[in-house]
Amino acid sequence: QVQLVESGGGLVQPGGSLTLSCRTSGSIFTWSIMGWYRQAPGKQREWVAAVHNSGVTNYADSVKGRFTISRDNAKNTVYLQMNALNAEDTAVYYCNLHPPSNRYWGQGTQVTVSS
Repeated sequence: QVQLVESGGGLVQPGGSLTLSCRTSGSIFTWSIMGWYRQAPGKQREWVAAVHNSGVTNYADSVKGRFTISRDNAKNTVYLQMNALNAEDTAVYYCNLHPPSNRYWGQGTQVTVSS
């Protein structure tokens, strides 16, 4: 069964950095576009970033220039490096295919930006 497991979240001060990881089963990873998504309290889940299997990346305007998505095909893992974090980045972060599949939503990892 394919699973996506997110990790790396935590509490960080405004202006700080975190790196999230998403480990996946290899069968969907090697040929898929992978994405990061987030859901803040009281808001709908939104797309954050995507990385093609070629390495081409795309970002939501709200994170462009601050976040970097990358993938390691050998490790079946996708990463999200987050810099210059602010309170509006507080959310549960998920990885999934891009566009997402309801089959693959995991538990997510909580990111809280607070002083």
